[in-house]
Amino acid sequence: MARPAGFGWFAIVRLGAVQASIGAIVMLATSLLNRVMVVEYGLAAAIPAGLVAWHYAVQLSRPVWGHGSDKGRRRTPWIIGGLGVLALGALLAVQATTQMPARPIMGGVMAAIAFTLIGAGVGASGTSLLALLASGVARERRAAAAAVTWIMMVAGIVIAAATAGALLDPFSEQRLALVAAGVIACAFLLTCVATFRLERQALVEAEEERDGPPPDFREAVREILSEEAARRFTLFIFVSMLAYSMQDLILEPFAGLVFDMTPGQSTSLAGIQHGGVLAGMIATGIGGSAFAGRMPVELRVWIVTGCAGSALALLGLAMGASVGPDWPLSANVFALGFCNGAFAVAAIGAMMGLAGAGRRTREGVRMGVWGAAQAIAFGMGGLLGAL
Repeated sequence: MARPAGFGWFAIVRLGAVQASIGAIVMLATSLLNRVMVVEYGLAAAIPAGLVAWHYAVQLSRPVWGHGSDKGRRRTPWIIGGLGVLALGALLAVQATTQMPARPIMGGVMAAIAFTLIGAGVGASGTSLLALLASGVARERRAAAAAVTWIMMVAGIVIAAATAGALLDPFSEQRLALVAAGVIACAFLLTCVATFRLERQALVEAEEERDGPPPDFREAVREILSEEAARRFTLFIFVSMLAYSMQDLILEPFAGLVFDMTPGQSTSLAGIQHGGVLAGMIATGIGGSAFAGRMPVELRVWIVTGCAGSALALLGLAMGASVGPDWPLSANVFALGFCNGAFAVAAIGAMMGLAGAGRRTREGVRMGVWGAAQAIAFGMGGLLGAL
């Protein structure tokens, strides 16, 4: 039987639009609301950090979501359903944030429920999206497709952060609710349009190429953990993402507390950081490493260089705190984002190259296992960084 062509570049761009929608909504919860809790409402930084850590803990369910989409053979319902849960959680998180100063107990319970929904929504939609990307794109094009979708995701975050930053000043609770609702509604609508009849093109892997039907969940996880390359890559994802995420929750409060920035200004600063991430991803892609479809020496060089550059940029921020307003904060934050972006695309390229390597396991559960390792690292990193 002839092998179907799979996704073309336009379909890959449509998947990138979905990734951008997920990123834009998550930005509201983990960046904007984090800053509002700490600076505007004077809450301890550990509170939003704990909520974000909890939403990552919920994402330990990613292998289950991925396995469910493997067994069901359709991933679009998981993507749209997951994003709907994410949108509902983000709206509830905004409401919980505004309740916390006057009604701390009720606000805290609402926030815990909201971030549970956010974690479940990201896990279901994000894992199924990655699995669809890995299964619907020809092997030689997978790493390039991953780079394109992640570049679009960061572009979506940049646009959402810049738009929200421009509309939030002067800050009020009503303005916060309206801006957040607008971003969430646009993201959900974009996802529905982008995924319409898309999965019909995803039949890259003929069933004859697989050794029978997908295994059950325990057997699938056992197969992944029995492979040396998969075990090492899971450890790599955990360690690298732990380092990558420790600055996430402290940047906006840092800008507000040390450099006296308003909510709009610090949100725009987060947009500058994500602009640097976007530039780093593009530079890595143009350099060719992300498009190799495997893990050559050059890809490892990008990973190591990105990590080292991020460390130097964070050292620069520490120095800027003592220098004061004269420090080139925007350039420093852009450099941090650039190095993070170079690292991220190189790591994603490696992940996509290994996604279809299973004997019987499908892409969904494999991406879910690596997503769970990333979630643990992000939760621990954000919490430790904020503490």
